[in-house]
Amino acid sequence: MRETKSSSSGKQSRQARSVPYSTLLSTADKIKTLFETVCAPFDITGQQYNVLRILRGAEPLGLPTLTIADRVIEKTPGITRMIDRLESKDLVTREIRPHDRRCVYCRITKKGLKLLKLLDEPVEEFNKQAFRGLSAKELEQLVALLMKTQKAHESD
Repeated sequence: MRETKSSSSGKQSRQARSVPYSTLLSTADKIKTLFETVCAPFDITGQQYNVLRILRGAEPLGLPTLTIADRVIEKTPGITRMIDRLESKDLVTREIRPHDRRCVYCRITKKGLKLLKLLDEPVEEFNKQAFRGLSAKELEQLVALLMKTQKAHESD
C-alpha cells in the first residue's frame, strides 16, 4: 500500500512539474485562437495586427524589417512575406534609406493607422473578456510573473 501512495505521489509530482508549461501553452493557444476571431473581420491575422501595432509605435520613423522580426510576439521566419501581405493591402510601405541601402524600413500607412484605430476598442474588449476570470490585482501579478520569466531567459 505504501508503494501505491509513493508511486501515486511520484506521478502527481511529475504532473505538477509539467503543469506550468502545459497550462501556459494551452492557455496561450486558446487566447490566440480567440484573438484571431477579433482580427478576422478586419481581414488581418493576429500576427499582422502585432506588426501593425509595432509600426504604429515606431511612427514617424518606421523600423527596419529585421527589427520588426525581433519585436514580434511570435517569432516567424516569414516576416518578409507578412510585410508583403500588409503592403499589398496598403497597410504598410517600405522604403530604402539613402544612408543604408541594404536596410529596408517599414512604415505604417494612414490606412493602417485607421485600421488599428478601428481595432483599438475590440482589442480592449477582447483583453477584458480573455482575462475575465482574474481580478485586476491578479492580472497585474500574472503580467509581472510572466515578465519576470521572460527576463530570466533574455540571454538564452
